[in-house]
Amino acid sequence: MLIAQISDTHILAPTSDHPAARRRVEGLRRSIADINRQKPDVVIFTGDTVQHGQSDEYAQLRELLAPLQAPLYLIPGNRDDNGALRTAFADKPYLPRNGDFLHYTVEEHALRLVALDSTSHGERKGYFCPARQSWLEAVLSDRPDQPTLLFIHHPPFDIDDHYVGGYRQPEEAAALADLVGRHPQVVRLLCGHVHCPVERPWAGTLASVMPSIAVDVRKGVDEAEAREQPIYMLHRLMRETELVSQAKRVGAQ
Repeated sequence: MLIAQISDTHILAPTSDHPAARRRVEGLRRSIADINRQKPDVVIFTGDTVQHGQSDEYAQLRELLAPLQAPLYLIPGNRDDNGALRTAFADKPYLPRNGDFLHYTVEEHALRLVALDSTSHGERKGYFCPARQSWLEAVLSDRPDQPTLLFIHHPPFDIDDHYVGGYRQPEEAAALADLVGRHPQVVRLLCGHVHCPVERPWAGTLASVMPSIAVDVRKGVDEAEAREQPIYMLHRLMRETELVSQAKRVGAQ
């Protein structure tokens, strides 16, 4: 199974005069074309799909994503608006039609996909409140022997100096680690939000954070030739519980 991951595209409206608006559009367009050449089984989008959560931004995003050939699974980031995202992607049957959160599971692939909504309207920090804790506990307990990929926008751990205390309460990040640690079928956690590449052991599994596709907000990619190249991630399931990850530079050989 081959999984492509994109994140933090921060797409703006077609009428935006933001100096990076066109670069973000072109970066995502080039990434989608390159992803299609890799022929992944699924594409996971870990949030901050647009900049302001506005309907015209989502209309542009839909147009850019339309050429994708693999199934697309989205979760919101703090820049997204859940209601507007639901409306824009009403054709995606996995997205809940009502309720406070955009949690869901996907059962038809070699890895079970579990999407966790860590956002709260108008808030930048991550949330893992008791209601979310109960949902995830029930979902993971339901299929304890099924290798599972968990994806979420906010990493539940500190990263260097620029991402410290990323959840509204430290106890919530600790609760997520404790819960996942009790469910060894979780083979990987995929995140976005921080705009830089990170991979580390966490909660008995491995956590990966991908850099932003929007190169104007990306961090941690210093090579001169890579600064203008969009980057997405490829995660290949080698064995039942082994996922090998690669940062794919668009335009690189």
